[in-house]
Amino acid sequence: MSIVSTGSIDAAPRKKRVLIVYAHPEPQSLNGALKDAMREHLLATGHEVEVTDLYAQGWKSAIDADDFLQHDPDRRLQVIAASGRAYAEGALTEDVRREQDKLRWADAVILQFPLWWFSMPAILKGWIDRVYAYGLAYGVGEHSDRRWGDRYGEGSFAGKRAMLSVTAGGWRDHYSARGINGCIDDILFPINHGVLHYPGFDVLPSFVVYRSERVDAAQFERLRAQLHERLDGLWTQAPIPYRQQNAGDYELPSLRLKSGLEAPGTQGFRLHLRAE
Repeated sequence: MSIVSTGSIDAAPRKKRVLIVYAHPEPQSLNGALKDAMREHLLATGHEVEVTDLYAQGWKSAIDADDFLQHDPDRRLQVIAASGRAYAEGALTEDVRREQDKLRWADAVILQFPLWWFSMPAILKGWIDRVYAYGLAYGVGEHSDRRWGDRYGEGSFAGKRAMLSVTAGGWRDHYSARGINGCIDDILFPINHGVLHYPGFDVLPSFVVYRSERVDAAQFERLRAQLHERLDGLWTQAPIPYRQQNAGDYELPSLRLKSGLEAPGTQGFRLHLRAE
């Protein structure tokens, strides 16, 4: 894929660019059908779409010394330092650089995956580990006793949007606030807040399909209509109101939330949502 930025300004609004990162081993799965439905609808409504199909391309999951082309094999591997050097020198592997190009190109990123053991599949986590290089997704901005970098609302991906599209085998009630599995927003918090908000994305509420193994043709048509509605609101829907790190809500240098900013009784992950 060749990605070229001309820097020109057109009178007509530019088409939006969407990257779908898809992680399921079976093309005929529900996840595969949702990915196809997203791509078809986005293209039909005038957007540009790239799909990274991790299983189809045999994505290498584990980050190791082979990811850093100029790493001395006799030298101890320090992943953060090696990642920073390789990113700065253009010495990451071609597959990683290609995905980084897609991230820079995209106006929005959608991660499509099944919820396996309360998280994303290992292959998708491996995409994050390898593509989110030091200097791109973290380690950017001023780091001092006054500022801990451009992160949590700032960073390389600020101004872009992101959304999770997730399938879960359990019932919706199982993932409710009092459900046995825990609240789905809490389960997805490390991904939404940590993987997406940390490097700057505006993160939209997740699209979650429950009882995924029981979805029949009629149910899928309803899901597809709901998904299309979410896609039509990709640039207008209000994102999850996460607090920004450098907007004054956190003490320095501890980065503890200042007292009195939360609604009475608020605890846990919800402390990091702005009261609205």
